[in-house]
Amino acid sequence: MSDENSDPADERSGHSNRGFEGIDLDDVVLDDSDDESNQGLFDDLLSGEPIFENKEVLRPSYTPHELPHRKEQINRMATILVAALRGETPSNILIYGKTGTGKTASAKFVSQELERTSLKYEVPCEVEYINCEITDTQYRVLAQLANKFIENNLADIESQIEELNDICDGVTAESEQLANTDFSSVQEIDDRIEELEADSEEIEPVPMTGWPTDRVYNTFFEAVDYQERVVVIMLDEIDKLVEKSGDDTLYNLSRMNSELDNSRVSIMGISNDLKFTDFLDPRVKSSLGEEEIVFPPYDANQLRDILQHRAEVAFKEDALSDDVIPLCAAFAAQEHGDARRALDLLRTAGELAERDQAERVEEGHVRKAQDKIELDRVVEVVRTLPTQSKLVLFSTISLEKNGVHNINTGEVYNVYKHLCEEIDADILTQRRVTDLISELDMLGIVNAVVVSKGRYGRTKEISLSVPIEETEAVLQSDSRLGDIDDIQPFMQQARFDS
Repeated sequence: MSDENSDPADERSGHSNRGFEGIDLDDVVLDDSDDESNQGLFDDLLSGEPIFENKEVLRPSYTPHELPHRKEQINRMATILVAALRGETPSNILIYGKTGTGKTASAKFVSQELERTSLKYEVPCEVEYINCEITDTQYRVLAQLANKFIENNLADIESQIEELNDICDGVTAESEQLANTDFSSVQEIDDRIEELEADSEEIEPVPMTGWPTDRVYNTFFEAVDYQERVVVIMLDEIDKLVEKSGDDTLYNLSRMNSELDNSRVSIMGISNDLKFTDFLDPRVKSSLGEEEIVFPPYDANQLRDILQHRAEVAFKEDALSDDVIPLCAAFAAQEHGDARRALDLLRTAGELAERDQAERVEEGHVRKAQDKIELDRVVEVVRTLPTQSKLVLFSTISLEKNGVHNINTGEVYNVYKHLCEEIDADILTQRRVTDLISELDMLGIVNAVVVSKGRYGRTKEISLSVPIEETEAVLQSDSRLGDIDDIQPFMQQARFDS
């Protein structure tokens, strides 16, 4: 007989009133015959077979072991820099070429080979890389370089102290143990250790702000000259440094060798702008451009070779259909032979194929990737526009969405004025707005063509070159433009005013 206090449900399930005794809680929680209901957020995404073997080789930061179609430029750099392996000062080098022509990858490849060979022949040689698009002031460049050499010097000091301590620990008969060293006694070793420790204590890293520039330069100078070595300073996007900070940094770096006692410094500048030296002091220009190397754009066939070379490492076997690489190469060749664009395109096509859980990357994925990259570019450009340019663009979009064709400057300006009033922004003159339209045209966001109106003068007819909905969404993500509720009440008035 069951207990009168027992729960009928417990009896039906075969359990008496025992609370949780005898029940495996893990079974209760996990016992679910429907496996699909247990699928987590990422399970579906992981269920498909991966297409990539090593995606990193398709990124701009990757330095390949071989660079197709850049042998001539690489050999030229090597013949200049080989002087460093003889303990001599290499000539300064300026490398020119459009984006995606292999300048940085080739320079990094040669630099890695230089450092590797210097270790092989025990010749002290260092290469330091600075991206001047990020590190774009004299203070930051000198501080970053100083701290790199300070770090290397401290590591070298620590290594020397350890080595000297090992010698001291092994000395039993001084005359025999010290025969193969530069020291005649243990006391000399102790003195050298004390000297190194004092050097280490005196070395002070440079803060990223706060010091006078002269002090930063002197610290950098002392750090470089602390020991004998040949130093190659690679300044990528060097034109950005000159554009923002002038040529003082280059002047200081180019005249260092006349003051250094132990080290020798060579500068390797990399630029997308062939004319940036026109703005340099003649002394800097003549010193910096001792050797010049030009990287021409790749053609479609060369881009195909580059993509094929990377794809063999990046993708699993048979992951690409036959037309994927030729199509990526053709699209990138239209973009001035930009290998970086070609690699981005191939990588994005692979990512889209993986999201679709496709077994292979097909032509359709490449075309979708092309659209996505172009849209991403537009989104980034529009997002970073100044507020006034955003207002001009928003005015153009509003007119086009309301069925206005052959939009002219006057119509844009009338809508623009109402938008400025709506968000309490300063109203620029029509001439300045016309200049902003020209800037948007240069960025490829609008297409502005000057047309004659006969005796009424000339105006610009404006049309959008970007997707309307996506561009409008980016503009409305701006907090000020997002406050605009309804543009319709003054749209007709703006059209009438023109």
